[in-house]
Amino acid sequence: MKGPLLIMAGIALFGLLDANTKLLSGEFSPAQALVFRHGVLLVLLFGARAVSPLAGGTLHTRHAGLHALRAASMLVSGMMFFLTFRHLPLADGYLVFFTNPFMIMLMAGVFLGERIPRAAWLWSGVAFSGVLLALAPQLGQPGGSLLGYAYALLATVFYSINITINRALRGETGFARLLVWPSALGFVVFAPFAAWLWVTPDLLQTGQLMANGLLAGVATVTLALAFRHAGPARLAPFEFIALPWSVALDYLVFGKVPDAILLLGGGVVVLACVMSERAAKARTGS
Repeated sequence: MKGPLLIMAGIALFGLLDANTKLLSGEFSPAQALVFRHGVLLVLLFGARAVSPLAGGTLHTRHAGLHALRAASMLVSGMMFFLTFRHLPLADGYLVFFTNPFMIMLMAGVFLGERIPRAAWLWSGVAFSGVLLALAPQLGQPGGSLLGYAYALLATVFYSINITINRALRGETGFARLLVWPSALGFVVFAPFAAWLWVTPDLLQTGQLMANGLLAGVATVTLALAFRHAGPARLAPFEFIALPWSVALDYLVFGKVPDAILLLGGGVVVLACVMSERAAKARTGS
C-alpha cells in the first residue's frame, strides 16, 4: 500500500499548497509566490546539507538529461496552469486536468514499456465519470475560450511528462536531485518578474509564502516516491482523489458547502479507487 498511500498524501499536500496559494493570490503575483517557493526549497536543502553534507542524497546523476527535461516540464506545467485559469472557469480547467491519469498510463506503456491492465483503464474511467458528474453543472459557463482549453491541455501534458520521468528515475535514491534542479531553474526564470512586480509582505504573509515552499517540496518528493513504489496502472485511479480532497478543503478553509452532486461525484471517485486497489491485489494474489 506504500504507493497508493504516498500518492494520496502527495495530493493532499498539493491541495493544502493550492489553498494557501489561493489565500495569497489577491496580494502577490505568481512570480513572487514561485520565487519564494523555490528559494525556500533551495535554502532548506542546502542548509540541511551544510549540517549534514549528504542530507537528501547525492546531487550527482547519470541521467542529467532526464532531470533537465523534468525541471523544464514542471516549469512549463506551472505556467500553463496559471494561464489556464485566466481563460477558463475552474471546473472546465479541472476537467481537462483530470485526463492526466490516462496520459500517464499511455506514456508509461509507450516510453517505459510497462503493461497497463484493462482494470486500470476501467476504474480510471469510472473515476473520471465521477469527476464529470461532479463538475457537469459548472461546465460551459461564460468566460471559457479555445485558448484556455489549449493552455489546460498543455499543462496536463507537461504534468504527465513530469510524472512519467519520476517513474523512469525510480532507481535513484534520495530526494535532493528531485528538488534542486527544478527549484534552481524556477528561481532563475521567475526572479526578474518577481522583482518587477514585488509587493512587500507582512510577517504573516511571509510565513505563508515560506510555507508554500515547504509544502511544495514535501509534496513533490512524496509524489515522486509514490511512483517509485508502484506503477501508473495501480496509481492512476488514486489521482482522482483530488476531487473529494478539494471539496473538503473548500469547506474547511473557505466555508464553501458542497452540494449533493459534488458529494456524489466524490463518492464515485472513492469507490473507483477502492475497486481498483482490489483488482490490483487480486492480480498479485496478495
